Amino acid sequence: MDLKSRPRLIILLGPTGVGKSKLAIEIVQQFGGEIISADSMQVYRYMDIGTAKPSQEDRKKVPHHMIDLVNPDQNFNAALYRSIGRKKIDELYKNGKLIWVVGGTGLYIKALTQGIFNHPKIPLELRERLKKEAEEKGRDYLYNRLMEVDPKTASRIHPRDLFRIIRALEVYESTGIPISFYREQHSFGDKPYRTLKIGLQLPREELYKRIDKRVDRMIELGFLEEVRHLLEMGYHEGLKPMRSLGYKQLIQFLLKKINWDKAIREIKFETHHFAKRQLTWFKADPEIHWWDISKDQKEIIGEIKSFLKEENKW
Repeated sequence: MDLKSRPRLIILLGPTGVGKSKLAIEIVQQFGGEIISADSMQVYRYMDIGTAKPSQEDRKKVPHHMIDLVNPDQNFNAALYRSIGRKKIDELYKNGKLIWVVGGTGLYIKALTQGIFNHPKIPLELRERLKKEAEEKGRDYLYNRLMEVDPKTASRIHPRDLFRIIRALEVYESTGIPISFYREQHSFGDKPYRTLKIGLQLPREELYKRIDKRVDRMIELGFLEEVRHLLEMGYHEGLKPMRSLGYKQLIQFLLKKINWDKAIREIKFETHHFAKRQLTWFKADPEIHWWDISKDQKEIIGEIKSFLKEENKW
């Protein structure tokens, strides 16, 4: 596709709690267009409060896509997100809509805008063996093995992220080649869009205060009742989305494994760390232009105007 004929995307990204959604609604109302959500949790139905989905009122102001795609017990990943998201972008582009991508899931944004590599097919028996080893010997055992065979990948994975540890070991043990090699070879080189990437940030202490206030607000809105309802619907604690931030701790509270104060402390503490990991991911992308969301909104608007004037879109 000729460079000038490629769809244009304006991407607003940043850590959880920074205020992306609120600012996006204001900006998109000013410029027009529709939003593609880039949030790995908002794809799940019935998980509304804990994932900070835009309200029905906000969705009436600005159409949102890539929300409520699957049930919590259905598989979803970056490859599916890329496939569905690109079809939606094509549709919006054909209809002459300005396209905005808003969210904090770095892998989903990367998959959407630059493609995603196809890793080798993994034998089912290998996956089951690794899961059994994790049960018998613990996560640390598998993580240490990954450190030995693929330190680049291990350095990007949290030692408690068993899903990604096993996935990386699967690739290595089935091919003898580290998953980091496949990623480097692919280099996410498929770039079908022209993009403006705007990173939204705050000083760390201010960001953490916002996160804490947002957690308190979620509780006020009925987060605990949402989790209880999900369990009553049959979505058990072992499902991947039910092990995510906030849901995991409130399930532990409902099962009387931890008390209320500890549940809230852990949600806030782990969300701080999650935001830090998001920033580490995004800071590795030199295409992102970073702005302080609390004081640089005029500059953000100016950058968007410049991008759109260059593209004759505004």
